[in-house]
Amino acid sequence: MDKPFSPSSQENQQPILEVIAPRLAAARSVLEIGSGTGQHGVHFAAAMPHLRWQCTDVPEHLPGIRRWIEEAGLANLPAPIAFDVDTDWSDAFSHADYDAIYSANTAHIMSLAQVERLFGGVGALLPSDGLFLLYGPFSVDGRHNSESNARFDQMLRRNDPLSGVRDLRELEGFARAAGLALEAEIAMPVNNRTLVWRRQP
Repeated sequence: MDKPFSPSSQENQQPILEVIAPRLAAARSVLEIGSGTGQHGVHFAAAMPHLRWQCTDVPEHLPGIRRWIEEAGLANLPAPIAFDVDTDWSDAFSHADYDAIYSANTAHIMSLAQVERLFGGVGALLPSDGLFLLYGPFSVDGRHNSESNARFDQMLRRNDPLSGVRDLRELEGFARAAGLALEAEIAMPVNNRTLVWRRQP
């Protein structure tokens, strides 16, 4: 099979790297939730050889991710792990030791209940002061930051009423319940944001 390729991942990986790299300078191991094609994992692991980058996704996406990882041949990029946010996090990562978690363009394709489980799992897995880096489109107080994001939200909800661009205030509620606090909200190209959450003591 050919490697899967996402043009948007290719375009956004360097701007994202510039935001997350300084915050991961002291990190040893990062867990990526929803690795998609695997492009981000390869790009970030190559740029940050001091840390171990662990890709995960649902089983049907793993063959494509493996193709990217095998071709890259990076010592700090192990084989991807099959994982779904609806499964038991404690079973999936019972022996894991991650000091940061990253996820890109996932919250808007999950149901709201799955997003809540995402935050709950992240809060349970991260150590004190660990970071959760969440990238994607987000609204604030019900307002989108562009017409294109508003149209994107409408399209998502037409195709799947459980999906949709998530509102920052809603996420803050999930975060508080999980012991996470919003540390930074960074504007990104194409009307996206990187949200930086820190696990509280």
